[in-house]
Amino acid sequence: MIMIEAQAAVKDVLRAFQQDAPYLFLGAAFATVGIVSIAFCAVRRRFDPLLVWMAIFAGLYGLQLWLSAHILRIGPQTGVLLNHLRPAIDYLVPIPAFRFFQAAGFLKQTRLGLAIQAVFLCLFLGALVFGPLQLFSVIGGVVVSGGLWLLFARSLGKKKKDRDFIVVRAGLLCFVALALLDSVVFVDWMPKSEPYGFAILLGCLGYVSARRILEHDVELSEIQKELELARSIQLSILPAAFPDSKHFRVAARYVPMTSVAGDLYDFLVAGDDEAGLLIADVSGHGVPAALIASMVKMAAISQRPNAANPAQLLTGMNAALCGNTQGQFVTAAYAYLDARAGELRYAAAGHPAMLLLRDGNVTEVVENGMILAALDGASYTQAVLQLRPGDRLMLYTDGLLEARDAEGALFGGDLLSAALRRTAGASPSGAADGLIAQVQAWARSQDDDLTVLICDYLDAS
Repeated sequence: MIMIEAQAAVKDVLRAFQQDAPYLFLGAAFATVGIVSIAFCAVRRRFDPLLVWMAIFAGLYGLQLWLSAHILRIGPQTGVLLNHLRPAIDYLVPIPAFRFFQAAGFLKQTRLGLAIQAVFLCLFLGALVFGPLQLFSVIGGVVVSGGLWLLFARSLGKKKKDRDFIVVRAGLLCFVALALLDSVVFVDWMPKSEPYGFAILLGCLGYVSARRILEHDVELSEIQKELELARSIQLSILPAAFPDSKHFRVAARYVPMTSVAGDLYDFLVAGDDEAGLLIADVSGHGVPAALIASMVKMAAISQRPNAANPAQLLTGMNAALCGNTQGQFVTAAYAYLDARAGELRYAAAGHPAMLLLRDGNVTEVVENGMILAALDGASYTQAVLQLRPGDRLMLYTDGLLEARDAEGALFGGDLLSAALRRTAGASPSGAADGLIAQVQAWARSQDDDLTVLICDYLDAS
C-alpha cells in the first residue's frame, strides 16, 4: 500500500512538473532579466529608472509564476505564509509597471496615479495579513481596469506619434488580450497564455529601455565632447607663462572643479620693470560661469590702457560687465607692480585679501570695493605699498579658503597664511604647486575651482 501511494505521489509530482515546466522556465527567465538589468545599472554606476522599474516588474512577475506552480500545492498544507504570499504578490506587480510608464513619460505623475499605486500597496499588505479575499480581488480588478483605461486614454490624447509608446502599447495589448483569454476560457489543466503575453510586453519594455539608454549615452558622449572643446577654448584664453623678467618671477596654477570653470587670471602687463596681475572668480560653476569668465577677460583687455591704475581698471571693468552677466557676479583683484618706483598698487572687488610674505611674516593687503557687475557706476580705490626685494605676493580665489575636510572644517585664512609662510625657500612655481597640494590634501572633495598666482619681487642685481 505504501509503495502504491509513493508511486502515485511520484506521478503527481511528475505531472505537476510537466505542467509547470514552461512557467517555471519563464519565471526564471523573467527573474534573470531583472537581475541582469539591476547589474547593468550597478556596472554603469548610474541609476536608470526605466531599467530599475522594469527589473522589479520582471522579477515580481517571475516570482508570481513560481508561487502559482501546481507543484507547490502537492502534499501537506504549504503553510499560511505561502498561501498569503501568492495573492499578495499579484497586487504588488502593477506598482513597478506604473512607475515604469511614468518614468518613460507615458503617464503623468498625477494624484490619480499615486492613488492607484497606494491602493495596490494596501491590497498587498491586506493579502499578506488576511490572505486571499474575494473583496481584494474585486477591488484589484477594478483598479487594474481603471489603470489600463488611463493608459489608453493617454495614448489617444497624444498629438503626435511616439514610436516608443506605440511599441509598448502593442505589447500591453498582447498581454491584456492573453490575460483576458485565460480568464474567459479557464480550465485548470489547460496551459496559461498570460505569461507568454508578459514575455511580449517585457520584450517591448526592454526595447524602449535599451533604445533610450543608447540615445542618452550618445547625447552624453556629445556633451562630453563639447565640454572638452570648451575646456580647450577656456585654457587657451589663459596667458602663457610670465616672460623672463629682471625683477619679477611669476607662477600661476589653475585647477577647475569641472571641465570648465569660472576662475580666471591674466597678466595685463608683463615686462622687466612692471607687472600687472589680475585674478577673478565668477559666481557659480560650469559652462555659464566659464562664459562669463570669457567676458571678464575681454573687459580686462579693454581696460589695458589703465593697467597702471588698479582703481580705474576695476571701475572700467565694472562698467563693461554691468547688465551683461545674466545675474551672475564677479569678484576680482588686480595688483600693479612698478620696479622703477619700487611700488605696489592694489585694488579689489569683493575678492579675498592679497597675501604678502615679507621677512618670514605674512600680512593681508585689503582694499575691497563692490563686486563687479552688481552696481552700475560703482567706483574703486587702491592701496599703495612700497616693494622690497624678496617680497612674495599671493593672489588666489576663495576655493582655497573654503575647502573643507572630512569633518567640515574650513581650510581658512590662518592655514593658508601658514602654508604660504612655509614656501619661503621655494621658487614661485614650487610654492604654487605646494599650496594647491596642501589644499587638496585637506579637502574631502573639490567643491570649487582653485586658482593661485604667486609673484616674487627681486633685486635687479
